[in-house]
Amino acid sequence: MNKKKLNIFRKKIDKIDQKILILIKRRTKVVNHMLSLKKYRNQIVDHRRINKILKSIKKKSVKNGIDSRITKRIWKEMIWAYVDYQRRRFGKK
Repeated sequence: MNKKKLNIFRKKIDKIDQKILILIKRRTKVVNHMLSLKKYRNQIVDHRRINKILKSIKKKSVKNGIDSRITKRIWKEMIWAYVDYQRRRFGKK
């Protein structure tokens, strides 16, 4: 194993991760605005929209040569993490 090359790639991943964190912060702000528009707790989960998003991500993944199992898993986790986030914050808005 070439440790020097491995460390170079790890630094690249660290830079990408930093960009992802910035995008998550921006996404969270949008989610907060959306939450402020929801009057009822049952408006938090829209299964039809979730399925549509996951199908779209699969198509885009295949088109871009990305393993769709990876992207589906990431998006599912992100969606449900934000559902949990909204549920926790719903009564506090």
